[in-house]
Amino acid sequence: MTRSATQSLATASVLSIRHLRKEYRVGVPVLKHINLDIGAEGLTAIIGPSGTGKSTLIRCINRLVDPTSGEIWFEGQDIAKVHGSGLRHIRRRIGMVFQEYNLVERLSVMENILSGRLGYIPIWRAFMRKFPEADIARAFELLDAVGLGVDFATRRADKLSGGQRQRVGIARAIMQDPGLVLADEPTSSLDPKTSVEIMELMAELSARRGIPIVVNIHNVELAKRFAHRVIGMTEGMVVYDGPPEGLGAHHLAEIYGGEDWQ
Repeated sequence: MTRSATQSLATASVLSIRHLRKEYRVGVPVLKHINLDIGAEGLTAIIGPSGTGKSTLIRCINRLVDPTSGEIWFEGQDIAKVHGSGLRHIRRRIGMVFQEYNLVERLSVMENILSGRLGYIPIWRAFMRKFPEADIARAFELLDAVGLGVDFATRRADKLSGGQRQRVGIARAIMQDPGLVLADEPTSSLDPKTSVEIMELMAELSARRGIPIVVNIHNVELAKRFAHRVIGMTEGMVVYDGPPEGLGAHHLAEIYGGEDWQ
């Protein structure tokens, strides 16, 4: 594929991945020439057994790890080749929701949500916690949007339940005004009821705000219930990419092998 053709595909998608390969040890690939295009809306779920490269794929997209080779096109730039201030600019446009929440425990809920704006304000404002009034108003709006409400604004993060912490993490990601949100196992630390609520919340926010969300998730039923597209991975390769209703038992057998996936 020529460079111009690759750029054309990148323009047609929010995210365009071409021939992505990642090796932590030379000659032992965790990702094997991944090719994917993520559209401008909807929730995409990535499923697959542990160790198949799902988290590595997410971390390559936001450059928490560097790919060994390949291209990752986002907003007109190949993320795989961007460094310094250019990479910081791209990262502020990619929201992250983490498995272990990654909140600052001693700070309040409101301060954690506002930290999603740190890439947009001068360092002195961040140090003094002097956020613009518009940002504060939006943080309160997001607090309500994720189902917490103003009563939680001053509560310390370490006083929250796991589900409440994840709601704050989602609000923080949306606070970045992202063009894409990545969620790495956002329900794995939660009970089944809360897991459903968190997936439902992300699907609603994606639809209502027009933000594409890519979720790496172990729970196949949650993926099928809330995602408009499912990507199945095994041994570092994509072996299924399609609608959840098309994901059959034979696909799951190929993805998970002998592992109990139900």
